[in-house]
Amino acid sequence: MSRYTGPKCRLCRREGEKLFLKGPRCQTEKCAFERRQTTPGLPPKKNVRRLSEYGIHLREKQKVKRMYGLQERQFREYFEVAASKKGVTGEALLQMLERRLDNLVYRIGLASSRRMAREYITHGHFLVNNHITNVPSFLVKKGDEIKLKEKSKTLKSIEEALKGKQEVPLWLSFEPAEFRVVVKELPERKDAPQDIRENLIVELYSK
Repeated sequence: MSRYTGPKCRLCRREGEKLFLKGPRCQTEKCAFERRQTTPGLPPKKNVRRLSEYGIHLREKQKVKRMYGLQERQFREYFEVAASKKGVTGEALLQMLERRLDNLVYRIGLASSRRMAREYITHGHFLVNNHITNVPSFLVKKGDEIKLKEKSKTLKSIEEALKGKQEVPLWLSFEPAEFRVVVKELPERKDAPQDIRENLIVELYSK
């Protein structure tokens, strides 16, 4: 599956807010979003634009899609599965996104960004229920145990990421000394980023 390989900070500037795609760098003065708060491709005088209703819905979808590092086809497939479930479609969509293995590794602080978490997983550094899992989109379920391979515990990049003291979500149990995570419960809406307006995404795809 294709991936966006261009400047990550350009995506943040396009959405008008930080998506924290580059880990610790987003918290420093080097962050391009802080240094250049303009929309890519537009002259400075035209950066203040009034979005249509469709534009507002589209930008919210693009923001969430880029936040989790997904392509359009994959994101649409998640929505279709969520729409087929009972309950609130938007909440079901966010639950699946939060259950992705790359998101879990990022949430517990073993990676400084979802992109870095995806790289660790594809290189086979993580075990799910004692089986090597190299699929970042793997959806964890209640009771799953995720841990770092013994040979991977000395990776300096993981040690540096842990120093960031990422707050561990309540639906997960993390033992830093053993690099071990257990999924206590499935994530709820409160466990996903609060600045996401998932109702706009549902309205966009429902038109």
